[in-house]
Order: sequence, then C-alpha cells, then structure tokens
Amino acid sequence: MQENKLALFEEKEIRMKWYNDDWFYSVVDVIFALTDSKDPKDYWYKLKTRVSEESKIELSTICRRLKLLAKDGKMRETDCADTKGILRVIQSIPSPKAEPFKLWLAEVGSQRLDELVNPELAINRAKETYIRKGYDDGWIAQRLKSIDSRKQLTDTWKNSGAKNRDYALLTDEIYKNTFGLNTAQYKTLKGIDKTKRNLRDSMGNLELAITNLAEVTANEIHHKNNSYGLEKLKDDVVRAGKITGKTRKDIEQEIGKKVVDETNYKTLTNTQTKNLPKK
Repeated sequence: MQENKLALFEEKEIRMKWYNDDWFYSVVDVIFALTDSKDPKDYWYKLKTRVSEESKIELSTICRRLKLLAKDGKMRETDCADTKGILRVIQSIPSPKAEPFKLWLAEVGSQRLDELVNPELAINRAKETYIRKGYDDGWIAQRLKSIDSRKQLTDTWKNSGAKNRDYALLTDEIYKNTFGLNTAQYKTLKGIDKTKRNLRDSMGNLELAITNLAEVTANEIHHKNNSYGLEKLKDDVVRAGKITGKTRKDIEQEIGKKVVDETNYKTLTNTQTKNLPKK
C-alpha cells in the first residue's frame, strides 16, 4: 500500500506517504516548516553539500524518491525520509523549531498508525483541524462529505485502470465542465495558485456541494457503464460535469449571482472569526 497524507505542523503542510510499512515525509516540506526558506529545494541542496563536506555523510542516501502531489496537481518524485532519516536531517538544521518538530513527528507517526486501524480517527482529526482553522460547522460537514466522495471516486479510478498521474486530468475535466475553469484557473481565481493550499478549502458551501454532486454523479456513471481505462473514465467525468454544470447554471439563475467568484472562503472565514478564541 502506498497512501498519501497531509499533516500540519504550525499551519505548515507536510506531505507524507505510507511506504514499506512506514511513514515517509517530504524533506523539502520539513525544511520549509523549520526554516521558512523561500526556496526549500535550494536549501536542501546546499544542506546536503555542506554536510557531505563537513562529515562525509551523504544525506541523500537516507532518502527515497517517492511520488507526492505537487503544487501543479501532478504526482512528482521528491526526496522523502522515514522518521529516523528526518531526525538526521533536522540535526543539521539550526532552528528553534527543531525540538517541537521532534515531538510533533512522534505524535503524528503514532496517530497515522492508529488511523490505519480505525479510519474514523482520521475523520475526527480532520474535523478538529478545520475547527481550529475557524471554519463553521456547516462548512466542515460539507467538506468532510466531499472528502468521502472524493475517496470513493479515486478508488473507482484506481480499480478502473487509472494511474495517480491521471487523477489531475480527470479532476480538471470535472471542474471545466461543471464550473468552466480548470484546476489552475480556479486556484488563480481564489488567489491560491502559488500556495499548497487545497482548492476545496477555499470553496464556499455551494461550491463544495456542487463539486460533491459532480463527483458522486461521475462515480455512478462509471459503475453504470463498467468503464475501464482513462479514455472511458474521461468520457464519464465530462458527462457528469456537463450535468452538474447545467445544475450550477440553474442555481445561479435562481439566486441571481454566480456560484464561483474570487471570494476565498478561508480568507472570509478568518476575517469573520479572527476575534474568537481558539478552540
């Protein structure tokens, strides 16, 4: 099993993959979380060079090149290390966050193992994370529903011959036919194109509901057609997107405004809740 996850350290996203019965963490994500470097990839390159020159230790030998979801929505190879390897990396990084990060690493590793045994724990932790970020209960319920639908859809894609790299293409078709925007255009509209923020965390309730409807519809069409292979899956998601695109237009006509605009729901929520005590 190779499962991708995201975890948060002080609001910084750390990409993870379950590989060879252990969690591996993106090295550049860890470096960014500890240093706030504007170019963590360059920092990692210079760190490897410095450590090699000083101690003759090659940090790259403790890493594996694993495919993780990149900013552009594609699965790309990046240096990853298990807990022992990450601890060795942060030994070479002068940062006041090093000790808190070690504690975080131990806690997250334990939590993720627990979630494999009891997936409900992952749902509860996701809910707690969104509460801490200031999202309201209604939005959180809609977001968790969309996460479940998304998981069911990607499971169908996987079982129907699609590769991880195909998921972004299929998702683009859903967005284009539902909202008239591909993923990159949608993120630009929301002002998050240069960040790792998940697009759906910036969607409002109605956007999430329509996205959820599109993906549930696509999944039902896949099963109805017994679709297999990228081209047939693509035909199905285009069809689903056109159906929900029509629904979106009907809703817009009824409410007198566009479902999608430049409003970033996360920014709006932060503004509305900035004076509330943290939970």
